[in-house]
Amino acid sequence: MTVYGSQEGVGEGVLASGTGSASLSGMEPVTLEISGKHWTFNSLKDLMGKASPMRSGDVTAGCAASCDEERVAAQMLLADVPLAQFLEEPLIPYEKDEVTRLIVDTHDVAAFAPVKNLSVGAFRDWLLRYETDEQTLAALAPGLTPEMVAAVSKICANQDLILIASKCRVVTAFRDTIGLRGRLSTRLQPNHATDDLKGIAASMLEGLLYGCGDAVIGINPATDSVPMMQELLKLIDELIHRYHIPTQSCVLAHVTNALEVMRAGTPVDLVFQSIAGTEIANGVFGVNLGILQEAYDAALSLKRGTVGQNVMYFETGQGSALPGAETGASICRPARRAPTRSRGSSSRCSSTRQVFGKHPAPEFEAWLEDMDLVDVRQHLVSHTGGQHALIGYQRELIP
Repeated sequence: MTVYGSQEGVGEGVLASGTGSASLSGMEPVTLEISGKHWTFNSLKDLMGKASPMRSGDVTAGCAASCDEERVAAQMLLADVPLAQFLEEPLIPYEKDEVTRLIVDTHDVAAFAPVKNLSVGAFRDWLLRYETDEQTLAALAPGLTPEMVAAVSKICANQDLILIASKCRVVTAFRDTIGLRGRLSTRLQPNHATDDLKGIAASMLEGLLYGCGDAVIGINPATDSVPMMQELLKLIDELIHRYHIPTQSCVLAHVTNALEVMRAGTPVDLVFQSIAGTEIANGVFGVNLGILQEAYDAALSLKRGTVGQNVMYFETGQGSALPGAETGASICRPARRAPTRSRGSSSRCSSTRQVFGKHPAPEFEAWLEDMDLVDVRQHLVSHTGGQHALIGYQRELIP
């Protein structure tokens, strides 16, 4: 194998395969020869896109590798790119993208110091070391950019990603604490095709009887109606406060709707918005950093959290990253620039916790016991006689 191209600015560390080194400083093309075939990548952005696992979104955006061989060549070269190069050469120019400006302006140079001389491949090896633990990664996090994280993910096997993720801990809190080790929290999602309040209430109560909902009680509304959003929020809020449930509510409507209902005095816990990792893509959603900051400040001012004030609920993914295709960047990289949360099924929540030996959020777990919904073993308690308070509330709502 032969590598052609600029060799300046190569960081310390070796390619994962031990076959050489490469740099794309100044957007210079680089070519890798494997078994007599040449693969050329014109820029760091091009290399990043073609190193990604095959995704239909990248194909649509025109930045995917043409075949598995080209993808492997890109991954081999990416492994030797210095991490520091992502600071020197933003994939989306600083002057053209507010998300890039936010990332660069808030980058912590001191936190980055322990890995500043590593290549992407050497960084992968560093992440997999026994000595790289939860505390080490927490200290490093402010020094990494989303592009660095995306790059190393492209050369990791699934087992690598699972091991690295097991060392990471992201803890958030509002009325209960999510993300603690040994805990598995779920979203209760009582959607209804017509936003029927009685139908939604019945689904909420059923989910709670299954021990679900400690992450959030979150409704995807059927319409974009502000008055309906207000009714849904009031419905969840009344239930939470009547039974002192340590969880948080959210109606997954546009952030501007959330701002409108907060101004009207509607009870809002978490503010939802789908986001992407570029200014262009966020513009497709009708949002920018200023709007998100305004919503964050408005939600904080309500002071509705009891154990914390994490008030924003973001979702992202391939679909939300794709509108930024005109930047030419792989959807993996924009998606790394925005957080996400997951959702669960009420009927499977208890069994999943049982299989993996997990518990709900601690405050929610104590509430389940106090409400006689689980016993001391965290087994669901059957209320076949219909004498439980939640069942009585359901009958009150739905005669």
